[in-house]
Parts: sequence; structure tokens; C-alpha cells
Amino acid sequence: MMDWTDRHCRAFHRTLTSRSWLYSEMVTTGAVLHGDVKRLLDFDAAEHPVALQLGGSDPADLAAAARIGEGFGYDEINLNVGCPSDRVQSGRFGACLMREPALVADCVAAMRAAVQVPVTVKCRLGVDDQDPEHSLFTLVDTCAMAGVSIFIVHARKAWLHGLSPKDNRDIPPLDYGLVARLKRERPDLTIIINGGIATLAAAQAHLAEVDGVMLGRAAYHEPAILGGVDAAIFGAADVAIDPFTAVERYRPHMARALARGVRLGAMTRHMLGLFHGRPGARAWRRILTTESIRPGAGLEVLDRALAAVSGPVRFVEAA
Repeated sequence: MMDWTDRHCRAFHRTLTSRSWLYSEMVTTGAVLHGDVKRLLDFDAAEHPVALQLGGSDPADLAAAARIGEGFGYDEINLNVGCPSDRVQSGRFGACLMREPALVADCVAAMRAAVQVPVTVKCRLGVDDQDPEHSLFTLVDTCAMAGVSIFIVHARKAWLHGLSPKDNRDIPPLDYGLVARLKRERPDLTIIINGGIATLAAAQAHLAEVDGVMLGRAAYHEPAILGGVDAAIFGAADVAIDPFTAVERYRPHMARALARGVRLGAMTRHMLGLFHGRPGARAWRRILTTESIRPGAGLEVLDRALAAVSGPVRFVEAA
């Protein structure tokens, strides 16, 4: 979710669900240690619980970056061992680390020694010609010996040679059964499943076999799905949050950010799919896309886009 789940995206998603954990986009250790760390890591208190996802392969650097993340107030530090992008491979982190479980264990051990908050791992089933039954269990067991107890598993292999990062999100077949088996055979670990889950009904079905579900692109492209999470998944008595309510909840964040000099488009780009499938959704997207990028654009653009959405809107789960 690099360049997607930034602080504005997370603040927006929090208006739809108060109980889900939110995850940052993956941030490299080099960026944390040598870049504009406040711009990269700062976030609103309303985002809690929120996890910082790190990319890297040097234990000392990861420990230092995790310590900085904890200092900013993140509730969890997650090591990404699943991203298949070319940029990640060239830096020796992300999915290519599935081939180096001992190094991953050294990394998480150093991170755990540096912070008090939980350290977790997000991984794939394996990469390239690896046998997923071997690569997944080996990585999980090796990291568990280093003290990690929470694993987020994207239920696909990653093909580092022959598939683009985009293709790696869709083409390798999903194997939900293997992730469920991991939970059955490692019942003391917390196993969270990810990959291709697009509805709350599907999420509920997975929760019969694993401990948690991570939504990525489904929640980003059609964020209204998050409006039903607290009631459907967490059993909250609250009514589902409809898109109009989410927009009103998000306005104060947008106003504060605009006052700090943040461009309107940096926030509205995360909202384009909010009214997906509703009357006026196309006009909503067009107005936000074309007018939010203009110099000096303010909340009046949001109001015009809202006016284009016709009829009362209530949460309906994506099909």
C-alpha cells in the first residue's frame, strides 16, 4: 500500500470504523533514519490503534527505526516480508526475504529488543519456485522462535521474476486453505489472513478459521465497506456509518490540514471510491479529481462534489 495508506487515508478510514487496526504504508528504514521523519511518521491521535509498517533487512537499522516509530506513538511495528515491487527487491527487503528466514528472525529479534510495543510480520506464502508449505511454515516458525506471535499472511506466492508488482496482486492463485492450516497447526499464534477479500461476508467466513482479516485494495477502492465493520465484525451496537456521515467526520481533519498548507487533492484522492455504485458517483469522482488539484482549492470543492451525489445513502456491502 505504498503511497496509499498515508496519514490522510488513515484519518479518513478511521471515520468509518473506530475498532479496526490501521496500517501505515510501508516505510523503508533509510527513509526513517535519514529522511524527513516527522513528515513520514506523524499522525493524528484519532488513528489509534495504528501500526507502522517498515521495510528493511538490516537488524540494527530496523531496531533504530522501530524505536523511532514507537516514539511517535505507533501501537505496533510491522515488518513487511511480502511486498514484491522491483524497488523492494533491489533493496533486499520485502518478499525476497522469504528466502532468508534466519535473517528475518534476526531482524524481528532486534526490533523486539528495541521496543515495548508488539512486533509483527506480514508475509507471502513464498516466492518463485518455493514450496509454500515449506516456505511459509519455515518463516513463521523461525520468527516465532524469535518471539513474534502475530503474522499477517497474504495468501499468495509472489513471483519476483516474470510478474509485475501489479500482476503479483492478482495472478498467483490464492490458497486460503494453507493459511487456515497454519492456524490449526500453530494455534498459539495469531494468524491474520489477507488477499482477495472484498466483502464483509467473506471476512466473516474467514474468521471461522483464523484470528483476523486484513483488507487492502477492497477497503481503499470502495471504502464504504469499512462503514459496516464495527457492527458486523466487532459486534458493536453502533449503526453502520454511511458515506455522508464519514465525509462530515472527515471535514475537521481536512480543515486542519488545509490550514497547515496540505493540498486538498492529497486528501480527496483517498475518497474517490466512497460512493461507488451510487447515483452521482461518477460526478463525485470527476469533481474531486479535477477541482481538488487547483491552486487554493478548499472545502467548497467537497461541497460541490457532495451536491452531485443524489438521494439518501445507506451502507450496502460490496457484492
